[in-house]
Amino acid sequence: MQTIKVLFLDRDGTINKDAGTYVYLKEQFHLIERADEAIALAIKAGYRIVIISNQAGIARGIATVEQVEEVNRYLNELLAASGAAFERCYYCPSHPDYPHPEYDRFADCRKPGTGMVEQAITDYLAEGLIVDRSASFFIGDKTIDVECGLRAGLRPVLVRTGHNEEEICLQRKIIPEFVADDLYQAVTEYILSGS
Repeated sequence: MQTIKVLFLDRDGTINKDAGTYVYLKEQFHLIERADEAIALAIKAGYRIVIISNQAGIARGIATVEQVEEVNRYLNELLAASGAAFERCYYCPSHPDYPHPEYDRFADCRKPGTGMVEQAITDYLAEGLIVDRSASFFIGDKTIDVECGLRAGLRPVLVRTGHNEEEICLQRKIIPEFVADDLYQAVTEYILSGS
């Protein structure tokens, strides 16, 4: 068995600009400056990249599974131009306010729940890879990302892009290990600095 370290990354507001609505079309999808560079640097440093994303637009009927998957493929195309890529991508289609017979079974995966993280760890284990949680990070722009990271035993980092919920984190006492202006700063000044 080989031990690996993983960067679990939120998508909207962390890697790509938050459009203020569900991002489900390629036309809406724009990388945050240097996010691709940050991911490439993390990969060079030995991190595996896993996307963990709530996509409740599916349950709400705003987006289809096909559209969300198309955007995720497009993300990997954009990352490839910088020598980066994600290895795995998990998204939760359910929303508690929009019951849906097909998606309600995924309710436990919705962040801040840890279902998607645990699934990724299980999937790696099936390949003979053990995720070292103490050396792995969860990076996102919302309190739910920090909470998900904490619950999963990962090291949570909040970025100020997207929703920038720094104040909400403090109010709710859901405290990230580090707060960065963006993904590039999180990776270069904290994660790769041997923190």
